Amino acid sequence: MYDVIIVGGGHAGAEAALAAARRGAQVALVTFDPMRTGAMSCNPSIGGIGKGHLVREVDALDGLMARAADAAAIHYRMLNRSKGAAVRGPRIQADRRLYAAAVQAALRHPAIASITGEATALIVENGSIAGLTVGDRRIPTKAVVLATGTFLGAAMFRGEERLAGGRIGEAAALPLAGQLREALPMARLKTGTPPRLDGRTIDWARLDRQPSDVEPWTMASITPARRNPQLACAVTRTNAATHDIIRGGLDRSPMFSGAIGAGGPRYCPSIEDKIHRFGDRDGHQIFLEPEGLDDATVYPNGISTSLPTDVQAAMIASIAGLERCRISMPGYAVEYDHADPRALDITLAAIDLPGLYLAGQINGTTGYEEAAAQGLVAGANAAAHARGLAPLRLDRASSYIGVMLDDLTVQGVSEPYRMLTARSEYRLALRADNAEERLTPVAIEVGLASDARIRHFDARQSARARVAARLAPSAVAIAAGESPALPDDCDMALWDSGIEDLRYAPYVARQADEVAQLRNAARVRLAPDLDFAAVPGLSIEMRQRLSDARPATIDEASRVRGVSPAAVSALWLHVRKSG
Repeated sequence: MYDVIIVGGGHAGAEAALAAARRGAQVALVTFDPMRTGAMSCNPSIGGIGKGHLVREVDALDGLMARAADAAAIHYRMLNRSKGAAVRGPRIQADRRLYAAAVQAALRHPAIASITGEATALIVENGSIAGLTVGDRRIPTKAVVLATGTFLGAAMFRGEERLAGGRIGEAAALPLAGQLREALPMARLKTGTPPRLDGRTIDWARLDRQPSDVEPWTMASITPARRNPQLACAVTRTNAATHDIIRGGLDRSPMFSGAIGAGGPRYCPSIEDKIHRFGDRDGHQIFLEPEGLDDATVYPNGISTSLPTDVQAAMIASIAGLERCRISMPGYAVEYDHADPRALDITLAAIDLPGLYLAGQINGTTGYEEAAAQGLVAGANAAAHARGLAPLRLDRASSYIGVMLDDLTVQGVSEPYRMLTARSEYRLALRADNAEERLTPVAIEVGLASDARIRHFDARQSARARVAARLAPSAVAIAAGESPALPDDCDMALWDSGIEDLRYAPYVARQADEVAQLRNAARVRLAPDLDFAAVPGLSIEMRQRLSDARPATIDEASRVRGVSPAAVSALWLHVRKSG
């Protein structure tokens, strides 16, 4: 008998299995194909704005993603570099094969057994999880984590083509989907991927190069140095001819023919959606991202599509530098089942079915990083359920993971959920560079941290204390914007983090005070004619949701579905300043 069974070997499943094992559970990992474990189904990148914070937080909790990213990284880039440290987003481009190899190596763990097959049904006894059926085998367990990605009841679309499956060449999980529709509130969502290009047929000389950062930062604090040769990416754009080709094919697009009815990701729309919604734009950026050191495949980030193959070919040929480019695999869309995450509690446990935990896209999220963070939480808590341990609970004030869990389980989703720094009202305190200080003590307390991680953390804390002592005499100058030079005997990351601690201290204190005041201001009334588009700090999405709902008070605004606490905070500050 296993303590915990994980279904799915993607980013959520891998983190769930390892987290459960770190808490002492005997784990089984069920996958269709173990050789596909750790596969990067879409973009070969890890991190980004908001997402990089999640990766660093997973790392601080001794998760795998950041270490696997460093093992595979062929391009490092710090996004939002010109802005404050609170919103900078570490991002790497990965060699797909190296990334999967790193994940598979980590899962060769003495407490994790690999089971090949399809999970077809949950076994429920006396209202609780008692096991899992895999093929014709019944496997007893105390807890199950479903990390099914886009495979649950999945269908793929490309023009007029229809295929069953959650990824090209891989089957959909249909029997399990049928059972879950009877047990949980379920709905459908959509995602997509762009055509893959043969990099040997791209005219790189005509394109703007985007080299890897020269600064030697890494994703995981425990990684001593970068390991792989670094490759440059490149940038091109769509143009008027591209847009005409896309418009001419919209009648054959499953998104516009009605074949796909589910909502797609707002912050990563298909190229069809971009052209339809933003018809006044003269072009859209495309980032050409290499997929590996010994792989000529290139990922054109920015043109996710489900247009027919012939339209995709014409579209690519109309773009500068890609006129003679060969498509190695056309893009496609996937529609899949997801559960309403409001059926879960903050530990990602199903409220009405003890022993069941959900993680990743099954909860309505999009992205590797969101999936990994949920997997870690679900795996840690499934182990706690099985072994009688204290649960892992993360709140909004401590982490972006806590922000995501609260958003999902309280607000639910109407479109694939993506992490953004704007979702957190505590974002000044939740920097990517201080995740270790915030969360590794939590990992140690609940038994998630390995001995190696604890030793590393203790050494880093001692080094941090020395840095803080050396910076203390310059606190006033740092607050005024100065940056003391890095001493030869100091770690660059710790030195920079220490400077940001001092620089942000008064703002963090002010933000904490504003959040406290906001909680006491729920009954503040909003003007009936309030123009939400004029409220500073609100994203386009938040303005749209509030304008549609027309809340009468701050409290009502906080309860509008999809409106984040950060947006409520921005709204309250605007009302207060306006008198």
